[in-house]
Amino acid sequence: MTSSKMDARITGVLFILATVSAVLGVLLYAPLLNDPDFLRSGQSHTHRVILGALFELILASAAVGTAITLFPYVKRQNESLALGYVSFRVLEATLIIVGVLSMLSYLTLRNQFMAAPAPHLPSFQTVGGLLLALHEWTFLLGPNFMLGINTLMCAFLLHQSRLVPRGIATLGLVGGALILTAAVLELFGVVRQLSPWGVALALPVAAYEMILAGWLITKGFRPTAIHHLESGPQASGSAAAQPMQTLYGTGK
Repeated sequence: MTSSKMDARITGVLFILATVSAVLGVLLYAPLLNDPDFLRSGQSHTHRVILGALFELILASAAVGTAITLFPYVKRQNESLALGYVSFRVLEATLIIVGVLSMLSYLTLRNQFMAAPAPHLPSFQTVGGLLLALHEWTFLLGPNFMLGINTLMCAFLLHQSRLVPRGIATLGLVGGALILTAAVLELFGVVRQLSPWGVALALPVAAYEMILAGWLITKGFRPTAIHHLESGPQASGSAAAQPMQTLYGTGK
């Protein structure tokens, strides 16, 4: 039980770390992404880009960490779905890291741009625009689209296993559905990323993660749920063993 409380606290801290680092990354990148003359004025954004990349790496690591710490518990409810949650979390982190690489590659391009002769400047601007667009797409597919799928799987597992109150898990199901809807709408250009509508659709999943994190840190996993998950396989194993004992017991 002590081990489960520690695992729950670690999971809660990782959820908070993932949310905070995601917000900080967006805030640090914002001046660069909104700058029409991004290559010429990029010198002033260097440290912001590096810090933003660092926070996004923390985000990717924390996201995978939540799946790793939850897996031993939720797999007892549905191992296939729990494994899917871990796999899709890794995919989400991979997309985030691709976005980080695009931003760091932009810094390298910016340094070459400053020393390039005038005839080559338009091609540098084209490549720079593509790198920023790559980050924009990875941000859409990673922390939005994949986050929605991951939240739905995690919240469903928590809802069925009752490791946390079902009200929290239900909020996760709603938040996951809304952020996934926002990602699809953004994919088709109906709403823009970080627009008021996009932010509004993302708020429930952020609230879910913060409430879930607070519960895990202060309360931990529900002991009755852990006992039920641990005794379930043993009970079924004992039930399966009784016919075999009866069968072979006749030979004594």
